[in-house]
Amino acid sequence: MFGIIRPCRHRLGEELGRAWLAQLCGLCLSLRDDHGQSARIATNYDGLVVSALVEAQSTAPPTRRAAGPCPLRGMRRADVATGDSVRLAATVSLVLAAAKVRDHIDDGDGMAGTAGIRPAARRIAQRWARQGESSGVGLGFDTGVLLTAVDRQTAMELAAGPSTPLLEITEPTETATAAAFGYTAVVAGRPGNQQPLSEVGRMFGRIAHLLDAVEDLYDDVEHGKWNPLVITRTEAAEAQRLCTDALLGIELALKEVEFSDGRLIHKLLTHELRRSVQRTFGGSSHACATNQTTLNPVRPISRWDRRRGYPPPPPGGYYGPPQGYGPPPGYYGPPQRRRSSCLPFCEGMACCACCDCCDDCLCCGEGCCCADECCNDCC
Repeated sequence: MFGIIRPCRHRLGEELGRAWLAQLCGLCLSLRDDHGQSARIATNYDGLVVSALVEAQSTAPPTRRAAGPCPLRGMRRADVATGDSVRLAATVSLVLAAAKVRDHIDDGDGMAGTAGIRPAARRIAQRWARQGESSGVGLGFDTGVLLTAVDRQTAMELAAGPSTPLLEITEPTETATAAAFGYTAVVAGRPGNQQPLSEVGRMFGRIAHLLDAVEDLYDDVEHGKWNPLVITRTEAAEAQRLCTDALLGIELALKEVEFSDGRLIHKLLTHELRRSVQRTFGGSSHACATNQTTLNPVRPISRWDRRRGYPPPPPGGYYGPPQGYGPPPGYYGPPQRRRSSCLPFCEGMACCACCDCCDDCLCCGEGCCCADECCNDCC
């Protein structure tokens, strides 16, 4: 699973935790049923927001079906979401995953970019794009908006330079997510919500793009990959400011949306999304009460001094930083994670579980230090 929103059931509570799991498993099973087993790779935590938005706006009661045991649920059964809500989420996830695979192939990046695997990966990407387009037609959703945005993103990255505004680079991602979020109002029968939800999607896409750039920065510089923060000479403080402004924009836009039950959406797109920004930029220096290990220590500048002096970009598009340039000043490194048992990490808010349901926690093996109940039952 991947995505920037990674809540845990201890923060969501029992009822909303079940609702979130129903959306996640419903998305996964919809991908399997409509597009084959391999399509389940496209399941992600952010894609389920599309499904949750449809249900939150719908006046009809949510539809559920019983699903069998699954290893990712600890071999437990669950009631999962069904219907057009998860079909739309599956369509969006599949099309964007196809574009991502194609991007890896073109860049020679990851497993999909490996010479022996590249032809098979290209066929999978083409099949996913066709399947996503077909299912989109059944829902009345034009997936061409997503594919056009991806193509425009590629062209924009090739033309970007130090004078390119950062928000110009994030615009294609914003457009794609705005289209997906806005169409949830159509599926739910609430056309009046389309405009504010498009704004929510636009801001969400901006945050997702920037957080992905920050989290990948060290790896991108080390391996000479393209990164918008490096190319545009954007400091981490400016990227964080843009994310904070986008969070405020989401909160204001959500106030204009008419929901039947917006509790899960409010939790995901305000509280959890804000935690994602804090986690990425190291906005919290709290530590576990019984293990004073802080999150996101500042990287020593000498680490970057050793990496300066990259050779000039050769013809063909070397995407690393130019000679003599390091990372944006003020960048905080990725979280330092250590898991040993089942202790939650507390950021001054509600208790969060560790294990697989929460990726930003530190464990010390002493039991739960920031909640009334111990979370050992989630291991």
